[in-house]
Amino acid sequence: MRYLPLTEADRQEMLAAIGAPSVDALFGDVPAAAHLTQPIAGLAPHQGELQVERALSRLAARNVPAGSCPSFLGAGAYRHHVPASVDQLLTRGEFLTSYTPYQPEVTQGTLQYLFEFQTQVALITGMDVANASMYDGATACAEAVLMANRVTRRNRAVLSGGLHPHYRDVTATTTGVLGVDLVTLPADPKGIEDLAAAIDDKTSCVVVQNPTLFGHVADLTPLAEACHAKGALLVVVVTEVVSLGMMPSPGSMGADIVVAEGQSIGNGLNFGGPYLGLFATRDKFVRQMPGRLCGETVDADGRRGFVLTLSTREQHIRREKATSNICTNSGLCALAFTMHLSLLGELGFTGLARLNHAKAVQLADKLAAAGVTVLNQGFFNEFTVQVKGDAAALVDTLAAELILAGVPISRLHPGQVALADLLLVAVTETTTEDDMDALVQALGGKQ
Repeated sequence: MRYLPLTEADRQEMLAAIGAPSVDALFGDVPAAAHLTQPIAGLAPHQGELQVERALSRLAARNVPAGSCPSFLGAGAYRHHVPASVDQLLTRGEFLTSYTPYQPEVTQGTLQYLFEFQTQVALITGMDVANASMYDGATACAEAVLMANRVTRRNRAVLSGGLHPHYRDVTATTTGVLGVDLVTLPADPKGIEDLAAAIDDKTSCVVVQNPTLFGHVADLTPLAEACHAKGALLVVVVTEVVSLGMMPSPGSMGADIVVAEGQSIGNGLNFGGPYLGLFATRDKFVRQMPGRLCGETVDADGRRGFVLTLSTREQHIRREKATSNICTNSGLCALAFTMHLSLLGELGFTGLARLNHAKAVQLADKLAAAGVTVLNQGFFNEFTVQVKGDAAALVDTLAAELILAGVPISRLHPGQVALADLLLVAVTETTTEDDMDALVQALGGKQ
């Protein structure tokens, strides 16, 4: 039976309070043509719990787990090996039930691991300071643009054509209501755009992804110099955080703000979430950084302790002074990141990155030898290939053969015919020689 928490008398009292004659009147703005007059076609009627469980199990059985077949999916979400020790430690009750460090005297453990997390993020990004995480890379990117506007007191942001479209769209949605002027460059599959030419005296920041959506890597030092010459900030986006174990850090190339997706370390694909946003910046900009910052101190007895040093959110200060409307951080995902990176250590992290790159180079060479065109001159663990015909149709064909060949660029840039034959291929340490040979044989035979 339906659960109806209110009695008829309760409903009438509520309707009278708001001045509505009936419940139907509350939906008066919905056109009559949009009203349902019969059950939705194809939707099964109510069933018992056992029947529902079986129906859902049949649907779940149609899923193809990424680890069960050759998988080259990437484009911002990557399949890496997460040690069993991470999940085992993560399930300890004190971690799962700890929500937020508002009371430092009783949440020292939470504050300490967030402090360690911030230290790790600052080190791998080459920046001075990092916050205690954000929801994901895309929302962190949007917050970076807003922060750059506050710092420079300007309102124009330039987005690279190599930026992931999801990051671009989230940034546009977040900043659109605030009247931010976003200049989005066309998709850049060959990595040849001239971002410096788009900077003027009104530009607050340039947002560039490295490696780009298409896998291209670049020395961002000249771009940073061009930004600073015009009084603008350089925001660097990293969607594959493992790349920071091998490539020069964004900070060493002059970045002012670095945002990244931390999913690759300690966190599985998880059907698209929850993920982990990394956010780091220079010391001089810390007061404009969104989110919150955990710090180290000593108590009255001189013992080491941890506190919430900076928390400039609307819950703590006047709303108009808040630097972020992000209401919390991805604490458990940040803990998984910290555990995994701690277990790897510096040598393990760089070794993991080098292994990813070496395997990607190996696959690119195999594909090129099979007649497949590889667009990239340089890349980390992801690159773009050009296939004959429609890449999306090819991906569907190979998926039916249990080969997840990659992400068609047309899925990320719909409607752009010139990009329809491009396929983004990602390789990680989980990719085997047999996986590579399966893709080479499949793609090579269709070129």
